[in-house]
Amino acid sequence: MLKKIAVTAVIAAVANLSGFAAANAQIRVEVSGVGSNQIPIAIAAFTDEALTPQQVTSIIKDDLTRSGYFKIIDANVVLNENAVVNFGDWKSKGADALVVGSVQSLADGRFDVRYKLLDTVKSSTLSGFAVSAPPANIRLTAHKIADDIYEKLTGVRGIFSTRIAYVTKAGSEYRLEVADADGEGIKVALRSAEPIISPAWSPDGTKVAYVSFEKRKPVILVQNLVTGDRTEVANFKGNNSAPAWSPDGSKLAVALSRDGQTQIFTVSANGGNLQKVTSSSSIDTEPQFAADGQSIYFLSDRSGGPQIYKISVDGGEPKRVTFSGSYNITPRISPDGKTLAYISRREGKFQLYALDLASGQELRLSDTTKDESPSFSPNGRYIMYATESGRRGSLAVVSIDGKVKQKLTVQAGDIREPTWGPFMK
Repeated sequence: MLKKIAVTAVIAAVANLSGFAAANAQIRVEVSGVGSNQIPIAIAAFTDEALTPQQVTSIIKDDLTRSGYFKIIDANVVLNENAVVNFGDWKSKGADALVVGSVQSLADGRFDVRYKLLDTVKSSTLSGFAVSAPPANIRLTAHKIADDIYEKLTGVRGIFSTRIAYVTKAGSEYRLEVADADGEGIKVALRSAEPIISPAWSPDGTKVAYVSFEKRKPVILVQNLVTGDRTEVANFKGNNSAPAWSPDGSKLAVALSRDGQTQIFTVSANGGNLQKVTSSSSIDTEPQFAADGQSIYFLSDRSGGPQIYKISVDGGEPKRVTFSGSYNITPRISPDGKTLAYISRREGKFQLYALDLASGQELRLSDTTKDESPSFSPNGRYIMYATESGRRGSLAVVSIDGKVKQKLTVQAGDIREPTWGPFMK
């Protein structure tokens, strides 16, 4: 029996970003490379899916293909979730799994989308559910089906229904935009004639912190993506920069020059309760909370060049983390706390690296030369970062083993400063 699930109010509200304008520019995604082990899967056309604004199975196929971990087997058939399936036929076609489903139009304008995932090897049902969704949430529903398939077949939670935020610059206008993880469904959260930098998602996915220059100086703001309300979190003397959320969403780590030299502080998410973390004669910046929230990674030049350090959230003596290369910046920690991503300059190239913190093994993940602003996907399988393509800013995504690469570009303007949103509860 299919289980019935509902799209929560928070997801629906954030998906719609009520009050925010849709963006005209569309992101184009190019994928190269595949995972070391691809799972062959057939996806049958859902019964009556032509009724929906977007074809559900096309979105599912695109999601799974983009991940690099699936090989799509041509199904060339329409099958609903109640169809009698000859598992042997699908095994002979090379499919280890089969997706079937249907769409039904409801009287209130919504669509009832039903799906089932079948294991052709064991001749069994692996998963399935039904969702009643308004037309605007059909794409989200398809992403959720792809998430379920990804998780059931890889053991890792899918990230297709998550969202990303980034900054675009077109002419003299800066825009903070929010989109689906595949670059679709773009909404503009903020327009400004002044730069917007360092956006960071809150752990619950309802807010984004960023640095705005609207007051002709860097000021840290937190914006509610549901209501559009903004809270000024740090507007001290000097520079206020590099906001990073604590895992529980209660506070931000920030870099402030209020006392002269830039140092690391923490501040509550609604402003106030400012606490100093580092005290040095060096420049300490780009803080990032560890996965357990008990310590902070940060960038410092205290060793003579920019390197990454780790310090207790209560302060104390920092410990140096990076040793390979003379220039390592922008630390980002994976959700499980095991991998540190950063940008390293070597032989004049700024490239993305990942460090296994247990073994000390380092891996270069990018082959571009002007990389910046890495951000982990919430399942830790991918890293999004900014780079350049044809003298314009673009976004790229790479799997943590470096085998799967995606490039995201817009037709006009620069796109930079990406941040990958969390799983939605």
